Amino acid sequence: MSDQTPATDSVPEIATELAKTFEPAGIEAKWYAHWEENGLFRPERPDAQPFTIVNPPPNVTGSLHIGHALDNTLQDVVIRYERLRGKDALWVVGTDHAGIATQMVVERQMEARQDKRTNYTREAFIDKVWEWKAESGGTITRQLRRLGCSMDWSREQFTMDPHFTRAVVKVFVDLYNKGLIYRDKRLVNWDPKLKTAISDLEVETHEIKGGFWHFKYPLADGVKRDDGLDYIEVATTRPETMLADMAVAVHPEDERYKSVIGKEILQPLTGRRLKVVADEHADPELGSGAVKITPGHDFNDFEVGKRAGIKAADMLNMFDAEAQVVQTADGLVPEKYLGMDRFDAREAIVADMKAAGFLIPHVVKDKEGNETLLDAEPRTIQTPFGDRGGVVIEPWLTDQWYVDAETLAKAPIEAVRSGKIEIVPKSWEKTFFNWMENIQPWCVSRQLWWGHRIPAWYAEDGSVFVAETEEAAQALAGNKKLTRDEDVLDTWFSSALWPFATLGWPDQDAPLLKKHYPNDLLVSGFDILFFWDARMAMQGIEFMGQVPWKKLYLHGLVRAADGQKMSKSKGNVVDPLGLIDKYGADALRFFMCAMESQGRDVKMDEKRVEGYRNFATKLWNAARFCQSNGIVGSTSATAPQATSAVNKWIVGEVGETVRALDQAMADLRFDAAANAIYQFTWNTFCDWYIELIKGSFDDETRAVAGWVLDQILVLLHPFMPFVTEELWHALGDRSVDLIVAQWPSADVPADADAKREVEWLIALVSNLRTAKNELGIAPGARLDAYLPEPSAQTRATIEANPAAIERLARLNAIRFEAAPAGAAMQIGAGDANIIVPLDGVIDIAAEKARLEKALAVSQKEAKALEGRLSNPSFVERAKPEAVEKARADHAMHAAEAERLAAALKRLG
Repeated sequence: MSDQTPATDSVPEIATELAKTFEPAGIEAKWYAHWEENGLFRPERPDAQPFTIVNPPPNVTGSLHIGHALDNTLQDVVIRYERLRGKDALWVVGTDHAGIATQMVVERQMEARQDKRTNYTREAFIDKVWEWKAESGGTITRQLRRLGCSMDWSREQFTMDPHFTRAVVKVFVDLYNKGLIYRDKRLVNWDPKLKTAISDLEVETHEIKGGFWHFKYPLADGVKRDDGLDYIEVATTRPETMLADMAVAVHPEDERYKSVIGKEILQPLTGRRLKVVADEHADPELGSGAVKITPGHDFNDFEVGKRAGIKAADMLNMFDAEAQVVQTADGLVPEKYLGMDRFDAREAIVADMKAAGFLIPHVVKDKEGNETLLDAEPRTIQTPFGDRGGVVIEPWLTDQWYVDAETLAKAPIEAVRSGKIEIVPKSWEKTFFNWMENIQPWCVSRQLWWGHRIPAWYAEDGSVFVAETEEAAQALAGNKKLTRDEDVLDTWFSSALWPFATLGWPDQDAPLLKKHYPNDLLVSGFDILFFWDARMAMQGIEFMGQVPWKKLYLHGLVRAADGQKMSKSKGNVVDPLGLIDKYGADALRFFMCAMESQGRDVKMDEKRVEGYRNFATKLWNAARFCQSNGIVGSTSATAPQATSAVNKWIVGEVGETVRALDQAMADLRFDAAANAIYQFTWNTFCDWYIELIKGSFDDETRAVAGWVLDQILVLLHPFMPFVTEELWHALGDRSVDLIVAQWPSADVPADADAKREVEWLIALVSNLRTAKNELGIAPGARLDAYLPEPSAQTRATIEANPAAIERLARLNAIRFEAAPAGAAMQIGAGDANIIVPLDGVIDIAAEKARLEKALAVSQKEAKALEGRLSNPSFVERAKPEAVEKARADHAMHAAEAERLAAALKRLG
């Protein structure tokens, strides 16, 4: 193995002889520190082809969760792979300032000291946030190191760094000057506890027991419907909002209401006159078919109100920032409700409407026909909560800053359609287009102190001046006195610049920007496809004129073992650091890759993680075996000369494995890549090659074995970096570290005859061992074997490998003659059908009886389970885990029946 990167001066001390037991903890700490201290995550390769990934910046308040572990493992596998291929591999790392989350953390610490934010000036509070970041803001970056992430820590970024802030301000000002950022009055998701607008991503929907109240709204001026009624029945889950009602909507084709469309209704509590408007939003099949419209407090009603000609500036608002009732612009809210909390107002309003005779009770009948009247129809309501504040979100009409996302979305849509951006899996394209083609204005202002303050200044006459500095704004305003906007920008706005602002933009001549933009790949969870990925595409194309990355890989979620989404409330959250402590980072990383199948979520399975710890131990033991037999690391990337069939075969298998891995990585099939190196390491090398060469360690075999083991360490390194680096150094005095070694070439000699010969031996040994197991014959029992009239090729194979056949198959020399009469089993291998006599080996009659009895039991169980599973009632009504267990049991019994039937057939 060779590489142009010079060897480092401070290689950790390596034991001359590998320890008997593989212990990951010490190995991981040692090698990570070595890699980072020696700059090996981004070695000097000025002339190499660039390869660039930017890490989705985790919140500075965050700690490593299992989703981070998946996301970052996949990125690290790719970056280590490309680094081994000799590229100038840059993995940009940093954290997001996380406006709401960080401000909450600091304010909670203040509350614990009986202090609060408003006791300080804005500047003094922000100083406190910076103090918190300096002391406590690096938790997740330390934890990413535990996972083995080979990021360029020398250039760690933060979205509030001065250079990043400069980029954010420039983008805002440029978009404003292009007319793509504007101020507007619209509904937002308002968190009454945090007193700020929040994004859809920060809203969680919970099922809450609530009610559906029905009320009479009387028609005004003595108007009656065609059916003689002088009112319209409306229903709502939020009676409190009736204080700001501005219309009642009915479907234009609803015969019940055609005669009153355009007429007026009196809202009973406020006396406000409302128009009956025709709008298809009203569903004739739902409730009474009539809907009260409160455009200032409901997203659907906002759109209905606009269609009815109500301007946003004229829509009524009945809540303050804490969701307490305030007077509406028309002054019609009764004084008794003013200052009430929204839920207290709900109770009072229902009581008052009931007392005035406007509540239509819900009738419930029991089995005997007795009626009970309820104020509301009980309902389970999907209710939005703020994920940070933990209170019900209120749709609130307020002035905010918006980005014209519809205009900015056009270029990314075209980029995906034209293939300039490839989305993997491709199945996500439809979702991407659907969202982008129906995109809404993007609210980018937040009512916080921590974040990028909006570069807008207001004059007393209401005019606004947007500029990069206060001096520039004042120059635009002349002699007008200016006051700066109090709001900050949504953190998604700043993180949308991540692929280019982290590389030196707005300095267009920044060397990193010129070399590493566009990035090659973005790895992201599908859940932030629109909140982050799509917005990066918008801003990247708008400001750089090119897509931010050529390929977007969307992985699934990590779910609990039963398929449920992980949550603290369910108690099924898995701590990746706990798994690392228990099994090592390599095992967790390999699990993530092996389970990452495009388009599917990853089901957490600790037994599988343990299994991959066993895989690392298997490799460790194989290396110890090689070491103890004089096998050392190779000094060349080129395969040694091989003359024996087994050595020719293993060299060819290396080439096949490299090709399989390269193809899987090109396709971003992490599961296929992990499976390729797993199968080669465990089965081909450890189970067969080492078994086949035991007892014949000549110079050629030692050289080939050392070279093959080197190839395994390099191929496995992206997945299991720690154990491979340790073994790499343990097997020889290396001129380079494994992390910067040379990726194996797929162009290695393959010998078809050698492959056929070795695979014949493997088939013989495998099939014979299976047959012995089926018939209860001891594994070490030495048996006779006969092969009359073998083909020339098979005869040559047998004659060339007598020692291996005797040692591994436990067969006496295979005789090329007819077998003696009597019970025998037949073992297939290639074109041969080898006969192994059983007389004197087992009690044939007793074995037949045992197999027949066991077969009957397995067939009976399989049939019973098949009947259960074919019963729709069971499949549809039973718990999912019960159905899953029944399927697993059926598969097990069916396989066992098949095995037993094969064993009986062997006995004739």
